[in-house]
Amino acid sequence: MTFLSGYIAIIGPPNVGKSTLLNRILGKKLAIVSPRPQTTRNRILGILNGADFQMVFMDTPGIHNTRTALHRSMVASALAALNEVDIVTVMVQMDQEKHMELDPILNNLKGTRKPCLLLINKIDKGPKERLLPMIRGFQERFPFEAVLPISALKGEGVGLLVDELKSRLEPGPRFFPEDMETDQSEAFLISEIIREKIYYHLKQELPYSSAVTVEKIDEDIRKGLLSISARIHVETVSQKGIFIGKGGRMIRAIGRSARMDLERVFGVHVYLDLMVRVEKNWSRDTRAMRRLGY
Repeated sequence: MTFLSGYIAIIGPPNVGKSTLLNRILGKKLAIVSPRPQTTRNRILGILNGADFQMVFMDTPGIHNTRTALHRSMVASALAALNEVDIVTVMVQMDQEKHMELDPILNNLKGTRKPCLLLINKIDKGPKERLLPMIRGFQERFPFEAVLPISALKGEGVGLLVDELKSRLEPGPRFFPEDMETDQSEAFLISEIIREKIYYHLKQELPYSSAVTVEKIDEDIRKGLLSISARIHVETVSQKGIFIGKGGRMIRAIGRSARMDLERVFGVHVYLDLMVRVEKNWSRDTRAMRRLGY
């Protein structure tokens, strides 16, 4: 039996459902999701293993107009993925036919010989009669090998997508052990879950001004307890006050939500120590960004 494998990029504008799709394909929560755009900041690998294949998915930050060094780093990371994979999936969503953010993606794909598939997501939220005109419009912009309407949230069309991807895999090695689902570290997954809860509890631009680092992880196997010390980095003293909240209410709410998710992920009791620290204008300072993992 010939073994098939390949790297697959999931790329597109912000907030079209790329992380939701990765989680749906893998059958577990690996990438954080939020209704807010530009939630994903790092490329995340998710590994789907089958008896005769291995698909390595690369979830990427959304392509958008850049404002800060952080945003430029995110977009550069996403576009670089196009050169590092074997198959490209470009995701858009219903009722956004123009998607000007697609221009840099399609420009980077010109002349490529890699299979390129277009995914029209959130079909459960738009009128189905709009699909055919959308498909024709996108095919006029780029010669996609296939255009697949899907609902990443509800799973509609996702099985067909996996079949389409498998049919385009080439014979190759198993890049990762078959029991491995991601290349991300435990600390990274913890920091992402905390960051997701920040987006949930805080509004407006505040979540975009924060970063999370994990300083310590201790596991007591006898007690079934995972002790985590993490820091939320913000850019101003006033932001620190909002993140902590009156009487510490906000930081406790973020910590409680994160702890509940962490316990589901790791299957043990979690003690989470969260602190807020000011890292002045970190999203505009490339050295500070590197210290914080970007």
